[in-house]
Amino acid sequence: MKEEDGIPEFSLFGGPLQRLGRRLGLVREGTNTVWLGIALGLLAWGVLIVLGLLEGFGSELFSLAIVGVHVRLLAAIPLFFVCETSVAPRMAEFVRHIVRSGLVPESELPALASGIRRVGRMKDSWVAEVLLLVAVLAIPVIELIVDLPGRTSSWRAILDQAGDRLTWVHVWYLGFCLPLFRFLMLRWLWHLGLWWYFLWCVERLNLRLIPTHSDGAAGLGYLEVVQEYFIPLVLAISAVFSAHFAEDISAGTMAFEALYYSVPLVLLLIAALFIGPLLIFSRKLWACRQTGLSEYMAMAARYTQAFDAKWIRDEKATGESQLGTADMQSLADLTNSMNVVYGMRWIPAGRRLALALAASVAVPLVPLLLMEYRWDQLVVQLFQKLVG
Repeated sequence: MKEEDGIPEFSLFGGPLQRLGRRLGLVREGTNTVWLGIALGLLAWGVLIVLGLLEGFGSELFSLAIVGVHVRLLAAIPLFFVCETSVAPRMAEFVRHIVRSGLVPESELPALASGIRRVGRMKDSWVAEVLLLVAVLAIPVIELIVDLPGRTSSWRAILDQAGDRLTWVHVWYLGFCLPLFRFLMLRWLWHLGLWWYFLWCVERLNLRLIPTHSDGAAGLGYLEVVQEYFIPLVLAISAVFSAHFAEDISAGTMAFEALYYSVPLVLLLIAALFIGPLLIFSRKLWACRQTGLSEYMAMAARYTQAFDAKWIRDEKATGESQLGTADMQSLADLTNSMNVVYGMRWIPAGRRLALALAASVAVPLVPLLLMEYRWDQLVVQLFQKLVG
């Protein structure tokens, strides 16, 4: 979509960090920031490992007690940028789709363009990232008042473990690695907030929703595709939680059985972040379904009455005259249309998105089973389940 068409290209990502990555050659093809994420993660992790080896922490660097450090730097940070790279084109395609398909009427295009430009100004603002930095710097102050959980994600816990043996490893991790992760996590929450705001702007438009649309969401079905591309971010969040649980279980501060209620809470969090925003359209989709049922039922009543009078009640109608008539196919098509309206969803997503998100949460949590069961026991139990 070109600017001269009146609708600017939609982009949710930008800001000083991306501009810095572009100058360093780490942002390619406009939106590919994967190398920026890899560089940031490796820089933080590499310096940490070198300092640890120099200061004699070799035996502790790769212990289960600090697995969260490696997960944050080597998995979560790169996945943040993998998600950014994969979801950005899908968001832009969603905007092109709602314009090309006529979902947004021509009279509403100026309002859509205005919303896109507002989001563009906010995502490029240096003020937002400065405020995120201030928030990151404020977290250690909050930790002096509130005891936040986490063996490698809490300043107080790390300083308590270090005692009088505060080294350059602790300084680098607390001064750069942990703030970097927190900044990037808050940056993603800011981007999600902008995405939710844009969806709210779209919902406020006078959309041309079609109750018989084959996507089952009145034409908004492509939103489910967009949300599926947040999977790398879901994997990153779940991996961080998994590492946090592993650290606590290995330290004896958390029982393995506590996962039975902790994991559902993670699932609820992911559902709130990535399915919850789609509820913005529920009111309009529900109204569209109700209107569609009323209008299509009225049309169905007229058609079936005419069909009944012509082919059932008319004594002159014969089986031979009914052969090959288009009226039969039209009746079947009408029934199919009514079924589509009946089955119309009240959020623009279905079971597929829910299953994809659940699987993405589950995959990083699976290794936790090895803390309670040996791998051979797990294989035997799975085999027994399969064969009954």
